[in-house]
Amino acid sequence: MSTDTSTESGLNLQPFESPCCVPAEGKDILQAEEAELLASHFKALSDPNRLRILSIVSANKDSETCVCDLPEPLGLKQPTVSHHLKILVEAGLLHREKRGVWAYFSVVPGALESLSAALVAKK
Repeated sequence: MSTDTSTESGLNLQPFESPCCVPAEGKDILQAEEAELLASHFKALSDPNRLRILSIVSANKDSETCVCDLPEPLGLKQPTVSHHLKILVEAGLLHREKRGVWAYFSVVPGALESLSAALVAKK
């Protein structure tokens, strides 16, 4: 019986013995439920127009922006802007407050920081 582990391609394959490193464990590992929630947030941010909306709203000196102020800088029609705003609100990234006929949007406190923190390795 031959113990030669070389293949036709010339690679020398050794029998599997043990992993090269110890897999990470514990509370610092992202759990399935957390991953689902983060994925929904990042999915909401995966559109360039939604990123721009967040940028406009968060850069406003009043910390909020009227829906009427978004179509022009985005170069989008009102229904499209409303669609993007709805996605951001449903993802928990923007807060909507209705005042008369207008809706004002603000960034949910801590929402962006929590996304950033989720990407940083915990030590």
